[in-house]
Amino acid sequence: MATTSGGSEYSSAMRKFKLVFLGEQSVGKTSLITRFMYDTFDGNYQATIGIDFLSKTMYLDDRTVRLQLWDTAGQERFRSLIPSYIRDSSVAIVVYDVTNRDSFQSTSKWVEDVRAERGNEVIIALVGNKTDLNDKREVSTEEGEQRAKEYNNVMFLETSAKAGHNVMPLFKKIAQALPGGDDAQNDSAAPHHIVVM
Repeated sequence: MATTSGGSEYSSAMRKFKLVFLGEQSVGKTSLITRFMYDTFDGNYQATIGIDFLSKTMYLDDRTVRLQLWDTAGQERFRSLIPSYIRDSSVAIVVYDVTNRDSFQSTSKWVEDVRAERGNEVIIALVGNKTDLNDKREVSTEEGEQRAKEYNNVMFLETSAKAGHNVMPLFKKIAQALPGGDDAQNDSAAPHHIVVM
């Protein structure tokens, strides 16, 4: 996968999708984005303040899509900003830390927030991060899978931003689930969105 700066005739017809990453503080939302964008990991924790935005082009077998990655702060004081970023999204990725049961329990409210803003017109992915810390795991893979089933039509995947495990497959799975095909030409001006929690 490579990034492009855009500006060509080819990129003008490319569909744009907004991905919003949601979840509690310190679950690894920024680290997942950094691993996807730059294939690196920074072990020094810095809380996201407000909202950060990055963009990357993904080349799939049948099309090319532009992903707009919106990294949201997990702290309570920024919660009032979140609905406005969910409102125009097509995909929501809800991230929890497999070593922190409270972050897993909080996924319910994030999914409820997404559904309140977007109903069923959104792709939701539930992501259990930090699988490299398996010896400290508080949430089993089976629990994550079960929770995704309970949420109804929610993708599930476990990742490790630190080790790079399943990060690219996560984004590929999301990109492949995005609307595409013949209608992409007719609707290229309207941005579509992905929410990652």
